[in-house]
Amino acid sequence: MPTAPDTVPEERQWLTGWRVYTQLADRLRERIAAGTYPPGTALPSEAELCEEFGVARNTARRGLALLEGEGLIVAVPAKGRVVAGADLAAPYRYQVIADDLRRQIQHGHLPPGTALPSELALRSRYQASRNTVRQALAVLENEGLVVAEHGKGRYVCE
Repeated sequence: MPTAPDTVPEERQWLTGWRVYTQLADRLRERIAAGTYPPGTALPSEAELCEEFGVARNTARRGLALLEGEGLIVAVPAKGRVVAGADLAAPYRYQVIADDLRRQIQHGHLPPGTALPSELALRSRYQASRNTVRQALAVLENEGLVVAEHGKGRYVCE
């Protein structure tokens, strides 16, 4: 038998009315400010938010998008949405490698026209698999920082 609305805690009541997604964002913002979700912790999934607040998935997504736009939360692949503020390291190893190589390029340690170390050398340096190194290099290629020359290697763009 359903519980009467007046006996349901406020945070469990269904949201109704106009612009429900802003109400959802307000509730989550209050919980973040109160420390219910401290920095670095994952928020409930979209499905859990839908069930708790009685809203459609798109409504939950719009509310979460508001918080992302404010910089209160960050979407982390394979982890969901996480409260910002903690030192959120790159979630995947390839991103750590790409960030390090990007810094080396930006600081001039790898000047334009310079050949990047081989995949084997990068695997050894970062203790990573071939696929992880290739994924990091693909990120840099997509950003236009590195170009691959078939049979010759990868070079820093000029």
